[in-house]
Amino acid sequence: MKSFFFALCVVFPFGALGAQTSVWQPIPGHEQLLIWPGVAPDAQPAEGPESVETTGMDSLVAGKPWVAVSNVSQPTMTVYAPTGKNTGAAVVVFPGGGYEILAIDLEGTEVCDWLTAKGITCVLLKYRVPHSGPQWNSQCKCQIFPKSPLALEDAQRTLGLVRFHATEWHIDPRKIGVLGFSAGGHLVAAISTHFTQRVYPPVDAADKESCRPDFAVALYPGHLWINEKKFELNPDIRTHISRQTSPTFLLQNEDDHVDNVNDALVYYIALKEAGVPVEFHTYAQGGHAFGLRPTKFPATGWPRLVETWLETIGMISE
Repeated sequence: MKSFFFALCVVFPFGALGAQTSVWQPIPGHEQLLIWPGVAPDAQPAEGPESVETTGMDSLVAGKPWVAVSNVSQPTMTVYAPTGKNTGAAVVVFPGGGYEILAIDLEGTEVCDWLTAKGITCVLLKYRVPHSGPQWNSQCKCQIFPKSPLALEDAQRTLGLVRFHATEWHIDPRKIGVLGFSAGGHLVAAISTHFTQRVYPPVDAADKESCRPDFAVALYPGHLWINEKKFELNPDIRTHISRQTSPTFLLQNEDDHVDNVNDALVYYIALKEAGVPVEFHTYAQGGHAFGLRPTKFPATGWPRLVETWLETIGMISE
């Protein structure tokens, strides 16, 4: 099981990336908000300044380039308000990138455009990378688990902030979920199972709010199936699953050669055994890292499946 970043190195080489800028900024009209007052907990020396690079012609997804953000040491969130009827629901979005980079538009802003059009507030989290969660190490050909899960710290903090500001942002605090891709899908599982206690020392009133998602959507998640000799779930996730784990929607393709379909399957089985409501979709073809961009494969119809699922669990209505 290899990270999305490994796939980028093989399929989308960084040498094929185009224009580079210093810090990612949302389009005008949307403000980035720092999620930590001062220095983030467990801050590590930056490997370099934050950078934003656009893929070249040989790294297109559905015929379009995408944007990679690297060296994020100052995590932020950007709140996108609904463009029509407000359902009261909100989704915190975790872009993928193997805990090495963030596919900030392919698996971020484009998702917010879809959600806000459906009356859902979208909160895009630019979490810390690199080395902020489990990652594939090509030297040992194994998964590396950092002692400080920086991305999980950022995710927990953001869920608390969204609940703290729910009234101000016209959000129902009982309808706040998470959605993530690849490594972001792992982060969905992590925060869905690690919510009884913060993994960092609380800093203000926002950390008194619950960081449990009311629902969770993990799309082609990685870093969950860790033992290729045994059908075994990552123990850091397995040991924290309970009946209180968030209701979950899973999707992964059988021909995903970056994150094996067993990543989603092993998590699905563990959730079912714990009595957690879970819906799982898998397809024979469709690959990895397509975001919302339509292809010839049926898996790219997943947004409508998620909309229907959110209706059935009472998070949104027609």
